[in-house]
Amino acid sequence: MELIKIKNDIFDLLFPKTYICSWSGGKDSTASIILAHENNEPLDKIVMSEVMFDKKRNISGELPEHINWVYSIAIPEFEEWGYQVEIVKSEKDYLDLFYGVCKKSKYIERIGKYHGFVVGGKCAANRDLKIKPITDYYKKMNIADVIQYVGIAIDEPKRLKRLNGTNKVSLLEKYKFTEQQAYELCKKYNLLSPSYEFTKRGGCWFCPNQTNEELAHLKKYHPELWEELKILSKEKNLVSYGFKYGKTIEQVENKINKILEGR
Repeated sequence: MELIKIKNDIFDLLFPKTYICSWSGGKDSTASIILAHENNEPLDKIVMSEVMFDKKRNISGELPEHINWVYSIAIPEFEEWGYQVEIVKSEKDYLDLFYGVCKKSKYIERIGKYHGFVVGGKCAANRDLKIKPITDYYKKMNIADVIQYVGIAIDEPKRLKRLNGTNKVSLLEKYKFTEQQAYELCKKYNLLSPSYEFTKRGGCWFCPNQTNEELAHLKKYHPELWEELKILSKEKNLVSYGFKYGKTIEQVENKINKILEGR
């Protein structure tokens, strides 16, 4: 066993790995960074993919409370620990997807119209604006030389099983952390995103998968962003005017207004 360890150490010296944490700002990936810091795990870079709503006006697609915390609290802390943080963004933004022209469809009447709001459960924004920039980032590197830290807790066995045979490693699994323990670790370090005060999930403020209560929070505290969605809903020539699983912005607003009136 000792001989094997020596051989592995020599191999690592000759062919060093690059350790990167894929960070969303959520509790699990943030806790992974904290665990690396606490246990002197190798970590060369922290990479986050930021979704943009409108790049020209610099309007982020991330929840405002969350992205403000990312830039003003979390990144400075990680840099203080000596870590390099890199934010990657897609060349496209949400408006590019919204105003993308439908060129192929089995429904002829849709061809030539704008795609409109992203479809819940088939989110083009997650695919093109969130995942693709990270995928493109790793494509520029020799993936064989990279170890990715991912935030998957020990109470997510199905997700952990998918890591087998990949270059992805969970420090939460290594140190036997559940999702709740990851949450508590972030609180301990004052590195818990404020978005957890009103939602259990991360995501974009225009996401149709949000609950009506979460959308009510958006309208109340960020009316300018809600107005952006209302402006888009009045655009002509859309494939669909459904914002939330077939419900229009007006229909959703009627529901969230009742929520706000009851508070």
